[in-house]
Amino acid sequence: MNRRQFIAAGGRTAASMASLASFTVLGACTTTGPGNADAAAEKNARLRREIDTDVDAALARLYGTVKGSRELVGKSSAVLVFPEVVGAAFGVGGEYGRGALRADGRSVGYFSTTAGSFGFQIGAQSRAVFYAFMTRGALERFKRSSGWKAGADATVALVKMGANGQIDTTTAVNPIEAFVLTNAGLMAGASLEGTKVSRLDL
Repeated sequence: MNRRQFIAAGGRTAASMASLASFTVLGACTTTGPGNADAAAEKNARLRREIDTDVDAALARLYGTVKGSRELVGKSSAVLVFPEVVGAAFGVGGEYGRGALRADGRSVGYFSTTAGSFGFQIGAQSRAVFYAFMTRGALERFKRSSGWKAGADATVALVKMGANGQIDTTTAVNPIEAFVLTNAGLMAGASLEGTKVSRLDL
């Protein structure tokens, strides 16, 4: 083999090694990619199940605690439920929760909520927050938004109990009616102004 043939053979060998290396890298990507995607899909499915379970429990507690709430939610186009919105201690920092939008008895989207302070007493607390969309227009505007803020994007009215200790559904005429439920029952005087709702990619 002369020098020119030796160099050519070496070039072919280097090219073959480079091709093999590229194939190995691509094969590794192909092998790990679907696995990662499957793991992410399973994680999201598990999170959806957890949220749905918590939403079911929160709605059951609302219906069992607040008379007239089942009837009001039944009249709505959909209800957005955050089963546990956790606040920071001593009124410092924000609040966060995850929940689902329910329409016709099933979850049609998953969301997170963040806020400043609802004006609760000192100490870390949690509460369930429910938004009942009483009109189709209010619901459609919410569904079209990528981020939604109470007060800025829509007026949210806090549901109040009547003198008989029951919600009067005939007076609940606002496009969005909201409940704030603590361990002590329906909370009066809370402000949802500025509460932000964002869609979760689940």
